[in-house]
Formats: sequence, structure tokens, C-alpha cells
Amino acid sequence: MRIVFMGTPAFAVPTLQQLLKTEFSVVGVVCQPDRPSGRGKKVQVGPVKGLALSQNIPVVQPEKMKDPKLMETLRAWEPDLVVVAAFGRILPKTILELPPKGCLNVHGSLLPKYRGAAPIQWAVIDGEAETGITIMLMDEGMDTGAILQQEVISIGQDETSGELASRMAEIGGALLVRTLRGWVAGTVTPSAQDDSAATLAPILTKEDGLMSWGQSARCLANRIRGLSPWPGVYTFLEGERWGIWKVQIEDQESGILHTTHDAPQAPGTITAITKQSIRVQTGQGSLHLLEIQPENKKRMHVSDYLAGHRITLGMTFSMGQQDDCAV
Repeated sequence: MRIVFMGTPAFAVPTLQQLLKTEFSVVGVVCQPDRPSGRGKKVQVGPVKGLALSQNIPVVQPEKMKDPKLMETLRAWEPDLVVVAAFGRILPKTILELPPKGCLNVHGSLLPKYRGAAPIQWAVIDGEAETGITIMLMDEGMDTGAILQQEVISIGQDETSGELASRMAEIGGALLVRTLRGWVAGTVTPSAQDDSAATLAPILTKEDGLMSWGQSARCLANRIRGLSPWPGVYTFLEGERWGIWKVQIEDQESGILHTTHDAPQAPGTITAITKQSIRVQTGQGSLHLLEIQPENKKRMHVSDYLAGHRITLGMTFSMGQQDDCAV
């Protein structure tokens, strides 16, 4: 069986790796165009493209999915089936109808929950205890196709979306291969999604990282985990931008250097300073900042920052835009 693989980032790599170990033949790979990244804005070869080239698999990178040249290439490859993982583009009807066995997608949620571009991140932001991988038969909608198989995956209490995605990528690759074999053999039956139970996971932007201190400590901790490693959460202290990378909710207050017991404190107010953390009041409860990134500096433990900088009680982080929280 001839397979065309579509994917770009690291999440898609384990699926392609698993496919290359099977009896199926990967005849071509489609990736998004290489983009500048990093501080130097150098054009980087994507993880999937790098793997494909190392295996001498032809790669195309169309700017638009309706490019006639792309269709010419796909027809020349004569795929029996297309596998899609973290590709980031909606496939037009002409591509969906090209392979006789259809197009299978590896999606990072238990559909119909979290349809969209950032299902793993939003599951963590929303404080979900579990998520999963869905292998779906694609249609023209956004993650609306029939479900072929699913696997439930628990989310660790302190797990970031980046850590979770790494685990899910490996599980997704293995599930795709099992599903693919069943699909080809006729032992896997498509099951329509319940659209009434659908939720959305829209694409994230850097602006989504602005902390809203009026939310609860739990909501803010989940957002910090969900937006790590990208786009990251940030706030402002007296005009200086701080990235917030690691926190603890209601941390034990041993080793407090300074504290204030004035109550109530406005959200965003620094209420205690310890050797290891800075305690900040939220809309409900407190957060202990453990790892931060002051403006124009590297990520560091709060203890390292306090060794060379003065922070005083009552200083207040800017509130940020208030929004809803699912927890």
C-alpha cells in the first residue's frame, strides 16, 4: 500500500517513524514551508522534513493546498491512503477524494472535544484530568470526520502541554499503525461524531499568555502549564515584563523573609517573599512564583533573581485582561 504523509512539527515525527517500520510504503511527504525561527530568524528545516530527507523520501512544501502543482505531484505519487498528523492545514475536497482508502488524521484529543489547532494546550488550560488520541477519517470540516479508534491518556497534575505532547506523539504513532492495519483489513468501522458534544480548541497567540490575576490560583497554574513551552505566560511588574514558567499553589511558607497579613489584598499583589519564591495574591488563593524570566534575561529560579534584585511587599503585577476560567 502506497501512503503519502502530511505533517510538519515534532509531534508528527513519531507517526512517520512508526509508518516507516511497517509493511506500508511511504512514497512522499507534504510539509508546510520552512519558516524563520529563533532570535536570528534563520530558516529552519522542520522535524518531519528532516526525517523524510534522511530516508530519501521526496518532500513538497506548498504555500497553498489548492496549488495545481501539488495535485500533479500527489497524482504522480498514486497514494492508496494519506496519513495526516499536525499538518495545520484544511485539506480541500480534491485531495480528500484522491486516495481510495481516504485520509486518516492523528488528532490530539478525544473527539468531538477540542476540535481545532491546539487541542493539547486547551485540555491542560481547562484543567482536564485526561485527554487522548483520535484516529479520524477526514472530511471537509475541521476535525469533524468519523472516528476510527481512540486511546485515553491521563494528564499529570504538574504536566505541561509540551511534556504531554511528547507522550501523546508516541502513543499516537502506535495507535495510527494499529488503526491503519485494521482499516485496510476491514475490521475497523467508522463512527460518526456527536456534534452536540463538540468543543473548540482555537489557535493560540502570544496575547493569550497575558496573566489575568483576578482568576483563581488553580486557573492561572493551569494556564501556565498549558502555554508551556509556547507562547508562554507573562505579566508586568512596574512596567517590566516577566515570563512565568513554574508556580506552586499554596506552597508551604517555610523560610519566609518578609510577609504582610493585611487583608484583603488586591489580585496581583506580592504578599510574601521567601528564599525560594514570591507569593502573589490571585482572585482566589495565592500563587508562589518559582521560575521566572525577567525582561531580556534567561529563565531562572526566583532564588537566583532575589539574590541580586530587591522586591518589596505590596508591589503589584498588572491585572491583565479578565477572562473566563473552566476550573
